[in-house]
Amino acid sequence: MSYQPQYKKKAKKFFAVLLPIFITQIALTSTGFFDTVMSGHVSEQDLAGVAVGSNLFMPFFGSFLGVISVLTPVISQHYGAGEKKEIAFVVRQGFYWSLGLALLFLLLGILFVPFILDYLRLEPKVAHVAAGYLIAIAFGIVPIFLSGVLRNLIDAHGYTRLTMMVTLLTVPVNVAANYVFMYGALGVPAFGGIGAGIGSAIAFVLNFLCNILVVSCIEPFRSYHVFRGLPHPHPAEWKKALSLGIPIGSTMFCEMSIFSAVGLFMTIYGTTVVAAHQAAMSFTTLIYMIPLSASMALTILVGFEIGAGRSEDAAAFIRLGRLLTFLFEGSLALLLVQFRDVIARLYTSSPDVQELLVVFLVFAVFLQLADSIDAPLQGALRGYKDVHVTFVLAVVSYWVIGLPVGWALAAFTQLGPYGYWCGLILGIAVGAVFLSLRLHTIQKRFAETL
Repeated sequence: MSYQPQYKKKAKKFFAVLLPIFITQIALTSTGFFDTVMSGHVSEQDLAGVAVGSNLFMPFFGSFLGVISVLTPVISQHYGAGEKKEIAFVVRQGFYWSLGLALLFLLLGILFVPFILDYLRLEPKVAHVAAGYLIAIAFGIVPIFLSGVLRNLIDAHGYTRLTMMVTLLTVPVNVAANYVFMYGALGVPAFGGIGAGIGSAIAFVLNFLCNILVVSCIEPFRSYHVFRGLPHPHPAEWKKALSLGIPIGSTMFCEMSIFSAVGLFMTIYGTTVVAAHQAAMSFTTLIYMIPLSASMALTILVGFEIGAGRSEDAAAFIRLGRLLTFLFEGSLALLLVQFRDVIARLYTSSPDVQELLVVFLVFAVFLQLADSIDAPLQGALRGYKDVHVTFVLAVVSYWVIGLPVGWALAAFTQLGPYGYWCGLILGIAVGAVFLSLRLHTIQKRFAETL
């Protein structure tokens, strides 16, 4: 008897999983978005300075938080087994080693950031803004790392909407703080782009306080009493957690750092090009939340169906997710082409930056179409627990193909800075082809064993 998937029911389930993830991801990325947009209306130098600072900050920040995310599966397993004491123990020990990660993060910044900024030979004003932005945002590192422990405790119990609400609360506070400290409102001096770092730090602190309130006041988290004294440090538990978390963080670093690397290569073309590139990348990152959220949703749904022995249902979700993601991104691509001039004016008031940004946004269209194919495939394969191949292909796509080809096109053709975007598009497209072949192999293997 032929298998007829109920696509209407599956689409409803897919969106039920996708929507909270998407809203949370949008909220998380909005900090960088508003930092970029608001600094662009101060000056080109402020926009470029925030761009450089963000490119140095985000890969390491994301990868370190990726290490902390290992607490979610660890806590969820204890929760499923009804081991409340173990949950409290894991969370309290998590405070110790996450604090250690935060201090390591700050130490790396103190040691290496000054040398990197000197090496880049930036304009004095751009270097000043970049350094000030990083110094300001550093005050929020310890709170947001500790908040990561609490956030994973909440997510592990399935309360992802609660996490979404906390994240959404911080967005208007971040925007308001940016306005006050960047433009000089309420009697506060105008710090320009540096004020974006201050606003982000304030948002990080608020996020931590909100998560403390949730864990202290709402069941089942209140019953764990995670703040009722701290146990003695247990290095064996730290080692166990980090042995799982570090590979996750390393994978995230490889994927995120490529865009920062390209941003740093752009500095040789001058402040105007850096500003235009960063604005285009900021908008692209915002749009990328759709395929990223689809990827995360497919990981959950495919993993669930495979765990239940329903390989045909898993395949149906993959087909549906890939189709919907491509349709969404395709529609946005058409809108982007039509309104690219409007988007350019949103980011900056500089005519020179606007002229370059309009061209960068055209390349952004093709980048997003490639991502709409690549990202769901990665999520589907992770649902099958096929994580090593996806990591290898990510490295190959970005670092073996994307960056070298982009550099060659930028250096030896008339494309100039646009060459890097062409390289990334090619790398992602090649990666998507091999991911598709890998998915076919894995699906065939599971179909034979089930």
